[in-house]
Amino acid sequence: QVQLQESGPGLVKPSQTLSLTCTVSGGSITTSYYAWSWIRQPPGKGLEWMGVIDYDGSTSYSPSLKSRTSISRDTSKNQFSLHLSSVTPEDTAVYYCSADDGWHNYWGQGTPVTVSS
Repeated sequence: QVQLQESGPGLVKPSQTLSLTCTVSGGSITTSYYAWSWIRQPPGKGLEWMGVIDYDGSTSYSPSLKSRTSISRDTSKNQFSLHLSSVTPEDTAVYYCSADDGWHNYWGQGTPVTVSS
């Protein structure tokens, strides 16, 4: 069974770039036809899909975040990462990484990130 674990700073200053990493175990991020996503949930709000990197390395982003979001991967470490630039307090949220193979959906436990000076 695929397991995911988010890691990264819990506090980021406004205007900086937020970078989070998702470490995957129990499966390879290059396995067909997995899709590896980042999702966030601001306090008191619903889930927001941010973007995805597929098993072949192709990426897709939420239109509302596309200008600030980048997702990359390190196949040697079986990790994928989120980079969100020019953060504001509105980017404060619990950030989740997720995997989907078309039949199953797996989630990390989530990591809280606060944007504050």
